[in-house]
Amino acid sequence: MKKTATLWQIIALIGALFLPWYGVNGGFWSFGWIGGIFSDPKSASAVAQGLIHDRWWLITALVPLAGSGLALLLVKNHKLLAKLLVLISIAGLVMIAAQGFIVGRTGPRIFADLFMDGPGQTGQSGLGSGAMIVFFSQLFILTTGVSGIGKGRGDAFIVGLIGLIISLVGIFVFFPVSHILVQAFQNADGAFSFAEFWERLSSSRIWSLRCLTGSGSCGPAWNSLVLAILTGAGTTLLGLAFALIATRTNFKAKPLLRVLTIIPIITPPFVIGLALILLFGRSGTVTDLLNTYFDIPKTRWLYGFWGIYLAQLLSFTPIAFLVLIGVVEGVSPSMEEASQSLNANRWQTFRLVSFPLMRPGLANAFLLGFIESIADFGNPLVLGGNFSVLSTEIYFSIVGAVANSGRAATLALVLLSMTLSAFLVQRWWLGKKSYATVTGKGDSGQHAALNPVLRGFCYATALPWAAFTVVVYSMIIFGSFVKLWGYDHSFTFDHYLRAFSISFSDGIRWTGVAWDSYFTTLTIASIAAPLTALVGLATAYLLVRQKFVGKEVFEFSTMLSFAIPGTVIGISYILAFNVPPIELTGTSVILIMVFVFRNMPVGVRGGIAALSQLDKSLDEASVTLGANSFTTVRKVIIPLMGPAILAALSYSFVRAITAVSAVIFLVSAKHNMATSFIVGRVENGEYGIAIAYSAVLIVTMLAVILTLQLIIGKRRLRREDRVQKYIKVEVAAR
Repeated sequence: MKKTATLWQIIALIGALFLPWYGVNGGFWSFGWIGGIFSDPKSASAVAQGLIHDRWWLITALVPLAGSGLALLLVKNHKLLAKLLVLISIAGLVMIAAQGFIVGRTGPRIFADLFMDGPGQTGQSGLGSGAMIVFFSQLFILTTGVSGIGKGRGDAFIVGLIGLIISLVGIFVFFPVSHILVQAFQNADGAFSFAEFWERLSSSRIWSLRCLTGSGSCGPAWNSLVLAILTGAGTTLLGLAFALIATRTNFKAKPLLRVLTIIPIITPPFVIGLALILLFGRSGTVTDLLNTYFDIPKTRWLYGFWGIYLAQLLSFTPIAFLVLIGVVEGVSPSMEEASQSLNANRWQTFRLVSFPLMRPGLANAFLLGFIESIADFGNPLVLGGNFSVLSTEIYFSIVGAVANSGRAATLALVLLSMTLSAFLVQRWWLGKKSYATVTGKGDSGQHAALNPVLRGFCYATALPWAAFTVVVYSMIIFGSFVKLWGYDHSFTFDHYLRAFSISFSDGIRWTGVAWDSYFTTLTIASIAAPLTALVGLATAYLLVRQKFVGKEVFEFSTMLSFAIPGTVIGISYILAFNVPPIELTGTSVILIMVFVFRNMPVGVRGGIAALSQLDKSLDEASVTLGANSFTTVRKVIIPLMGPAILAALSYSFVRAITAVSAVIFLVSAKHNMATSFIVGRVENGEYGIAIAYSAVLIVTMLAVILTLQLIIGKRRLRREDRVQKYIKVEVAAR
């Protein structure tokens, strides 16, 4: 314990002495701050700020750091040292946060008399790299002390990981979300009013059931709930059908099928909606054909529930597939063989053995489909018509002619309550049963083949859907090569040339209008994706393998940012991170953080589903052989979680590129994202460039996902049955 705490103490001292306490112009990696680390008040370290530049409150914030250093030097008793480190580091964390909140950008928020006639009177900017290093060093000193007391079985790695995840979720989920949700309890003057909150919450505009009597439409709460349940069920069913075909059949076009299940997820949402409109809208291609040859009248059926439902099935089935394919592969063949040895047929084996062991994956796939549907913004915006849902109602409450942030926050609370309910139902359905099928024992054999009826059902379900996906995306590709989609179908390359032209006249110059946002998007997505996977899978490991106080609350909190519409998340980030102590607005960091913590739940749910199948005896055997928790995770757990890692990396990379609502308010002139660029082109009526850009993004993301599949590979849970192959060859030879 003492060595670990001393290491973090040294790192904290480096942050306090040699790194800028405040954010610097040009960013940390420009290193322009090095020359002024002592002399320039804009880039000086905390110690230099306090001793040279009269920012005395920074020195008081560092007093606990000196206290922990003295404790490490003087205290010899292990238990006493651990308790002192816990108390001192808590004080240090509180004081760092307090000094950041007390003094704002324009001056002190409270205790103004203490800052008279000094630099504190004029305020301070947001915290920088030095403050971050000191804060997290103090955090790890705290967790090291907690492990030294004996908590978390005395494992500093586990306790430190718990502390880190809780801190990150608190800073980048609870802190920003609280800024907007608190407005649900405020009136127009900013004063708290529970009466006004209850009036908004119980309004018939939210809970109306007039659609059941035919006298009007139902409220957005019921619309969202029904749509989310059906979408969750539909995507789970389709995802399971694709997963079974990919793992339990000899279907020859499996690689193509995998590609088709992934393509919908790598498309900006409104592009799918636009393709559906051009196919099934009142003047769509299919609508015209049906009217011409079958005299079926043209209608607007697409604009409403069925249109949104169709688009969401296209958009979110890949999520279910990515979660379920690893779960289906993880069912032990030995159990299926044992069932058949006891005279069970293939249908009984699947129904009584295989399917129950897939329950964690099915539950997580449904939960993700439910949450994705209820928080979806793009599809209802394009195809909603008069069918209102919570996400679009929240958006129009914020950006409408008369902004009503109180109503938007109230609707967000209703949405959160539905997510919590789905989460609790999922927990009840899974219960406390064990679903572990991967143990330390060798597992040979092959999965049982599907029952002919079940196989036929999977083919009948998945293959028409795959064909429909091909048609939709063919329309998108077609639209990028015509002058004006839907009106002038003359062939042209103009859209691609304008967006992605390159000049070689004076060296290589990226002259296309889309290159800047393209490179920015790829850079941010490449940084955010591994961070998302790391945080998500680490959280899943804690939830499945560790026991700690408040684990259920912590698990739900990891779903919070996923459940709230992206528009609300984007606005809450602006409110939280536009002023000290944490100023991120206008930087690439705020985009990375919103992607990491918005998409983290996919890594969490996929990791939970995969870890539920890995028996704890694997961990225990590793620890028994002398490995610590970190080594066990690195050498035992991670190699068995290939599908979960692939799902987290693929999905987070894709969502960082295709997200619209979460970043529409966060982009800047310096950091413009692809979806923001595309939306701007659509608003200007330049559909060709928007579709061409979308096609390039689809190809880019598909290439990245296939590369990740090759790098990560397929999870090997059993020995290849080479002995049987050898016997067959010998028999054939004789």
